[in-house]
Amino acid sequence: MKISVFGCGYLGAVHAASMVHLGHEVVGIDVVPEQVESLSAGRSPFFEPGLDELLAEGLATGRLSFTTDAAVAADATVHFICVGTPQRHGEFAADLTYVRSAIDAVVPHLGPGDVVVGKSTVPVGTAERLRETVQEAVPEAELLWNPEFLREGFAVEDTLRPDRFVYGLADTGQAHAAAARLDEVYAAALAGGTPKIETDLATAQLVKVAANSFLATKISFINAMAELCEATGADVKGLADAIGHDARIGRRFLNAGLGFGGGCLPKDIRAFMARAGELGVDQALTFLREVDSINMRRRVRVVDMAREVCGGSIVGRRIAVLGAAFKPDSDDVRDSPALSVAAQMQLQGAYVVVTDPKAIDNAAKKWPDLSFTDTVEDAVSGAEAVLLATEWPEYVGIDPTWLKGRVREARIIDGRNCLDPAVWRAAGWTYRALGRP
Repeated sequence: MKISVFGCGYLGAVHAASMVHLGHEVVGIDVVPEQVESLSAGRSPFFEPGLDELLAEGLATGRLSFTTDAAVAADATVHFICVGTPQRHGEFAADLTYVRSAIDAVVPHLGPGDVVVGKSTVPVGTAERLRETVQEAVPEAELLWNPEFLREGFAVEDTLRPDRFVYGLADTGQAHAAAARLDEVYAAALAGGTPKIETDLATAQLVKVAANSFLATKISFINAMAELCEATGADVKGLADAIGHDARIGRRFLNAGLGFGGGCLPKDIRAFMARAGELGVDQALTFLREVDSINMRRRVRVVDMAREVCGGSIVGRRIAVLGAAFKPDSDDVRDSPALSVAAQMQLQGAYVVVTDPKAIDNAAKKWPDLSFTDTVEDAVSGAEAVLLATEWPEYVGIDPTWLKGRVREARIIDGRNCLDPAVWRAAGWTYRALGRP
């Protein structure tokens, strides 16, 4: 099929390249010329494992292209909306500027029978208004909502082999025909057994934010337990292991530490609360305020822990921070707990040096006052404390004896509870972690 993808950021670039891999012809459309130029050369503007290879494969077939000219969408029959919905400045609500712009860009090029497929995360009620815009322009065109569930670091796998498809559509014959067209796009995954849920537009818009709110709640729950463990001398990792064996709970997302960040969970739960307020049901989601609060308290607690291990003050202390991205296998530093803590420590008088395998350039743009280096050895040289802030495999597997020979004081704060305390203490380190004795 001939497909257009509006928005070639993280979601759109992965989606475009993946659709070509599935056999379709795809044009990616974006308003940022530098992004289009990079993607056209087979270089992803961000780090995502496997994406550069997928781009090279797609470009080599001649079925993948990128442009700033929305008019080329006239040759396509299925149009994906993959633009961002960031948090509105000074508010919790989502900024829908890019979504509306994408719809305005695609509408002049729609033909009868064309399908517009929204993948962006939007407040419930948005899709219904956008569908009206589409049908006012071309009554025989249809809009569906097909939310994305990508995990950074696994986005290619999640696109090619998703754990489910959700289609939100109006209850009309035209909409059901459009859903059948979307089945053709995803034919390979559907044939492989990926489940599909067809529902109304409102439910489809709620799925992503509801899922993210649940995951955020689970993370903040175990971090709240970490606060109790610190007060009682209990071990939050042992607690998580024990309750995680309950099949009703499960062990995933029960890792106490610095908490969640990135471009999805924080802004999605805040936008969810804002939309609930607009709908007059804000009491239903008041618990998310505490979820957000617990998450932010973890960052403050790590700064306090750094002060404790340094004898009561971090003023003038050299502290190495291992990790800048909000999670491993990503160069995304949006709302990164690692950078937030690093910046707070520097503001309180520490000399902070940050390293990361992939996110240094993005981090330096966001926090130019911090010091950055490409190597662990440079970061920890002469350090009086080390914070492991992002659980990259190369940091989790670091040799504590080797590291001890390069620091001034052997003090480590395990911000992700991913190191073995016994091993580090045996190597002569003062080891501290959130929620552990």
